[in-house]
Amino acid sequence: MNEEDNLNTLLSRKIENKTLVELFDPRLGFQSNLNIKQLMTATAELAVLCMKCPQESRPNMEQVLEILNEMKQGRYVTTSRSTKALKIFHHAELEEATNNFGTCLGKGGYGSVYYGKLKDGLEVAIKCFHDENETEETIKQFMKESDILGLLHHQNLVSLYGRTSRHCKKHMLVYEYISNGTLSKHLHESSGDKLPWQTRLNIAIETATALVFLHDSSVIHRDVKGSNILLDENFTVKVADFGFSRSLPDHVTHVTTIPVGTRAYIDPDYYISGRVSNKSDVYSFGVVLFELISSIHPSFVAGTDNETLAQFAKRKILNNELNEIVDESFSCGSDDNILEMISAVAELAFQCVQCPKEFRPSMKQVLETLEGISKGKWGFNQMT
Repeated sequence: MNEEDNLNTLLSRKIENKTLVELFDPRLGFQSNLNIKQLMTATAELAVLCMKCPQESRPNMEQVLEILNEMKQGRYVTTSRSTKALKIFHHAELEEATNNFGTCLGKGGYGSVYYGKLKDGLEVAIKCFHDENETEETIKQFMKESDILGLLHHQNLVSLYGRTSRHCKKHMLVYEYISNGTLSKHLHESSGDKLPWQTRLNIAIETATALVFLHDSSVIHRDVKGSNILLDENFTVKVADFGFSRSLPDHVTHVTTIPVGTRAYIDPDYYISGRVSNKSDVYSFGVVLFELISSIHPSFVAGTDNETLAQFAKRKILNNELNEIVDESFSCGSDDNILEMISAVAELAFQCVQCPKEFRPSMKQVLETLEGISKGKWGFNQMT
């Protein structure tokens, strides 16, 4: 084993065991300055990236320079997880991949998403940020989204392959392409067969799994909704769109910010107070659960006095009229076991949309409950 291999192995082991400080030179002042300690940790993690084998997994020098610049400006987030270097794409390369941005997949608050195919045949979804004078806010959102997904990797989160340089005139993020569209499309726009109950329950479980991972990583999604839950050809969930996401500093339970998102999914506590927390994602997920049960669009429900789906569903449950919100396809020919599971999920959704937020379960409790329901081992009376 050569000297480079020894150093790489040593650094990797120290990072994994969270004992990296044992290698730090005390003369650099990291013991009395947290910022210096974080920068030294980030530099060590970058060094490990540069020594990865095979060489294809290493960043190029342009990427190294980008990371060093981010560290210098205090925007690089260190992590003990394996960090995948993001490829830096050139505008011309993405223009060719999208056939001059010819196929728009959707539009959001900060930009539009286009279908593309790279030269190696890889299908991608390219998010182009609005470029009205390239405001500081646009650059901030671009960097925030790439920072979050550049560091977080999970089977139920959409993967970020790369981005354009932050110094490029056009800011773009390159994501994996998810072929089967959004949950909203399947629930509200599909003219074919409706999603069967077991598929819907699996979608709920996988979405909850992704949110638990985010919350454990101190990230609040802030825009959980059916159109941000992507489905692949096997109906595996890929949670997407991190433009509104916020990172929570250690030991902080909430942050105060201007409410953003789609009104029918927004936590009323957050909307009124401006204080967003993990429980805000729980509320939005509760709306998604009602959506899965009812196939009703979450905005104002037709035939009601301007009620959102959450308000409508809560009223029906309190009046013992749950059957009036359950998709009719589950009532006809369904066995009692499926109807029992739907009832348990409805009660869980009811808990998720409670106000004040202290009455709501955590996402971890929500996930445990859903997994119990899917196995027939956990009814509502066992939930806490």
